[in-house]
Amino acid sequence: MAQIGFCDAKPLLDLHKKAEEKRPPLRTWANACGPRDLRHPPEGAEHRAGLKGEGVQCRWDRRLPVSTSDCINAGYYDNVGLLSEADCRLASLVPSLLRHEVEKAMEKLDLTWDRAYAWDMFGDMMRNQYRNTFSSSELPKPFTDTTRTVLVDWLIQVHEVLHFQDETLYLAINLMNRGLRQVMVSTANLQLLGVVCLFLAAKKEECLLPEVSELCYLMDNGYTKKQLLRMERRVLCGLQFDLSHCPPLHFLLLTATIARCSAKVVWMARYLLELSLLEGQCVVFLPMQLAGAALCLARRVLQEPPTPDGDTAWCIASSVHIGSETALLRIMHILAGAATTAHSQENRTTFLKYSTAGTMQVSSHPALQSASCLLALPPLHT
Repeated sequence: MAQIGFCDAKPLLDLHKKAEEKRPPLRTWANACGPRDLRHPPEGAEHRAGLKGEGVQCRWDRRLPVSTSDCINAGYYDNVGLLSEADCRLASLVPSLLRHEVEKAMEKLDLTWDRAYAWDMFGDMMRNQYRNTFSSSELPKPFTDTTRTVLVDWLIQVHEVLHFQDETLYLAINLMNRGLRQVMVSTANLQLLGVVCLFLAAKKEECLLPEVSELCYLMDNGYTKKQLLRMERRVLCGLQFDLSHCPPLHFLLLTATIARCSAKVVWMARYLLELSLLEGQCVVFLPMQLAGAALCLARRVLQEPPTPDGDTAWCIASSVHIGSETALLRIMHILAGAATTAHSQENRTTFLKYSTAGTMQVSSHPALQSASCLLALPPLHT
């Protein structure tokens, strides 16, 4: 395999021959985010006396209120005066309903073993997504978005061949995005950087790891074990051993569970979200923004008939939002453009991956082929 062309990676594209292996959508919370800040209660008899007799629920209410300071904006309605009496009543109930739904969803997705801690952990998810953000999508010279897309597409192939968890892929791409900006890497070592980032992500997320020699074989033995391990040290030092990342997949599945989305909507949203990994301009957006845009676009593509319960659940799920409506629409336009051309691109591993029966063949949905329909998105009102 050429070191920078990845020309021998084509056999990896035969994703249909991969053994059927069903994996849980989410792992435990232990490795999802970085270390949490320890909150030590102030010492003093008065404080301890105040806590005596106070239930666990009250303590969590005080430690994590529903407010914008905690990156949770519950209260989606801006023009309350224009709402009907029933809508105003629902708006006032959203914070408490959201907390209840978040706790149920995190328990259902096996993100927590004790519901009493679910809301606090959700707050950590919302806060930790601001770690290691990118102010610009520009890459250092001589790298281009096209070169990055080729590398990401090849890493998705390797990820499928090694049967890694989905979280491993999102963490690997995040480490690669950071490594391109914080580690001095030549064009000849770009493929090595990508494999090292996948290897580091696997060390954090996986139970079984491939041998270093196997990774070298996947690169057509273009690099030695010594080169791979040396690059691993360079990346770890460049990132200051900070491998934490809260993937947008967690926010997507959590929001979809709260909104009572169907399985097909979830698969469509997951497909659109994975397409965002190939788009260099998506690195500047927060994980929650990417997840929300992918879910909104998936609902518009499939146009499932609304139900009263579904509308109420979507209203509650939409109460957690970050950023402006303009940013949401911008992401949706980017994802729509990527989806309409995915089948005709040379780097179409994600398209093939989501064209199987196990993923409900969402990438081959007829609505995704209509560029004029998807790209002419109307203004979003929720």
